Amino acid sequence: MASVEKMVERARPFLRGELESIDDKLPSMVGVLQSMGAGECWHKHGSFLHHLLDIYRILYLWNAPPPVCLCGLFHSAYSNSYVNLAIFHPSTGRHVLRSLVGPQAERFIHLFCVVPRHPLIHDHLLFHYSDSELLHHLSQSHISLHNAKNGVFDPHQAWRKKLQGLVPAEGVRVKHIRTGESVQVSRRIVAIFIMMTMADFCDQLFGFQDSLFDNANGRLEFSGNNCGALWPGDGKPGLWLNSISRMGAVYNLIAREEEIFIEEKKRSGSGSGSGSVSDIERDEDIELVIPPVFDGCTKVLDAGDQIVARDLYWEAVSKGSAGGVNVEELLVGCIRKNPFVGEPYVVLSQVYVTEGRFEEAEKHAEIGLMLLLQWGCPWDKRTSWEAWVAWTRLLLMKAKDKSWPNSSWGILNLGLVN
Repeated sequence: MASVEKMVERARPFLRGELESIDDKLPSMVGVLQSMGAGECWHKHGSFLHHLLDIYRILYLWNAPPPVCLCGLFHSAYSNSYVNLAIFHPSTGRHVLRSLVGPQAERFIHLFCVVPRHPLIHDHLLFHYSDSELLHHLSQSHISLHNAKNGVFDPHQAWRKKLQGLVPAEGVRVKHIRTGESVQVSRRIVAIFIMMTMADFCDQLFGFQDSLFDNANGRLEFSGNNCGALWPGDGKPGLWLNSISRMGAVYNLIAREEEIFIEEKKRSGSGSGSGSVSDIERDEDIELVIPPVFDGCTKVLDAGDQIVARDLYWEAVSKGSAGGVNVEELLVGCIRKNPFVGEPYVVLSQVYVTEGRFEEAEKHAEIGLMLLLQWGCPWDKRTSWEAWVAWTRLLLMKAKDKSWPNSSWGILNLGLVN
């Protein structure tokens, strides 16, 4: 795993607004989105422009290939099955977008905008697995991949048979969301769209959607219909982590099955680098990187645990300043139930640094910063990811210096971090 310092360095272009250091064409691409009015469109907890930039940032920090990151930046360019926000008209704008992002990224964007993403990812994949089954299959697939690298293959394993039944090696056919025509989607593209949906959801979901869809059980099944829910709600973190962890597990299973598939081809003599039609149709040139969240997509957060953790956190941050509650106890309990997000560690670090417990403060600030950088977006969306990162780096610096203000004016004057 990369050190916190290296993670900060990778994130620095976003923290400093120096997008040209990533790609010298990136500022002009953002300019196109701005000129098309993306900054004027409402989108969940901010503007559509901010959402598009956030998705690019998340995918970039997850080490996704450049065309996938650009797909994230323009992922609703032609509108899609989740949101009615078309920046380019598909009949006249594809060549324009292709000239901006390149043919591969534009192809991903177009596919992303025409596939029925919710049925494909949720109905066709996610809802076919229980949490326990996903964990069992992750364990099995880890062993299978190890064996495959040593030339041992078993296509009859339960996890492989199930996955191959849901997403065969040749991919799946779906119906175009507007025309109804058949669209072929390779297995790797399915995986990329799962990863993009993870990034999409974790950036935009918060407590408002829980009210909107009556997501009281934390499973994010979109079964409720409370269209009178008042935006933006009370600001609570949303109950979306169980669903994202499940997506990550399915993505990991596909990535492992693809790795086994390629290894088997190599050992059988057909090879995957021959440039054959089948290789191209399967999009074997697309690298399936594993997002760092949930311990590299190897854990599934229990829906009940996520609710308990969220409620403990909310009690700590909403009542802690007034006294009468044991904030440390609440946050420790939160982390025990959900160790996968950074903000509880950060708030606990502030508790410790205020009490002069500098070593504990440093430890928790470092973990919190690492998780915030891994996610690339906040879980607690009452303030921005950039603000959470800046505050956490400040806590870490002061904990290492073993100093903290003992007055309100001293707190207000904090700010500089290198």
